[in-house]
Amino acid sequence: MRLRVKDVEFSYRSVRVLNGVSMELAESEMLGIVGPNGTGKSTLIRCLNRILSPQKGTVLLDVWDIKKIRLIVQDIKKMSLMELARKIGYIPQTTSQVFPATVFDTILMGRRPHVGWRSSEKDTEKVLEMLRLLNIEEFAMRDINELSGGQQQKVFIARALTQEPDILLLDEPTSNLDIRHQLEVMDIIKNIIRKKGISAIVAIHDLNLAARYSDRVLMMNSGKIFAAGNPSSVLTPANIRDVYGVEADVTNNSDNGRPYIVPIRAVREDER
Repeated sequence: MRLRVKDVEFSYRSVRVLNGVSMELAESEMLGIVGPNGTGKSTLIRCLNRILSPQKGTVLLDVWDIKKIRLIVQDIKKMSLMELARKIGYIPQTTSQVFPATVFDTILMGRRPHVGWRSSEKDTEKVLEMLRLLNIEEFAMRDINELSGGQQQKVFIARALTQEPDILLLDEPTSNLDIRHQLEVMDIIKNIIRKKGISAIVAIHDLNLAARYSDRVLMMNSGKIFAAGNPSSVLTPANIRDVYGVEADVTNNSDNGRPYIVPIRAVREDER
């Protein structure tokens, strides 16, 4: 499945947050979205899942119909929320304010787009599969509010995966996590994309995590796409200086060829 965004605009009252954003997500691709605070990363993610409705522009899904051997183009505005949830899974930022429920029941909620409120043995098996995949079986009967931020994030990933989506949307999945859990969560996401052949869009602050895990990177600034391409072409000293106002040293990692960013200093306004 391919996702296409065309000229999307979104405003909170009189404040324009997204200004003519166009982008594409290919099949089995991990796309990282980076940019300063307030540049529209999270807003874009929510527009792709109809949590927010853009004032202008379209979000399209190209779906291959195997039975009729043809490509079907679907506008998400014309899809029911249940139908959309079967195509796109959403993983929010880690939060301590979670509705009281066991880990098992929280993950089971991900089956609702397929079965409504009644679960079957198949749904239970799907939950057990996700518990094993995310290595959180021991927490199955625990209240989700008793878990750490990293453990909660695994539960949210498991819940989204039980929807059996073609696309995952992740809004700052490593926020408030220590470095070990950041790497663990990103490794899980990357492995899931590889094993299940799905795609993912990840809004992320850490440029080195974006460089390490993304197939392509979109750099946003002031509600627009400033640069797009492979990590090495986007995460350059010039782009980081222009967008973040930070002087940085960027070197290529000899092990994987990915850029590695070391911030040097904040650039004064009169230097920009």
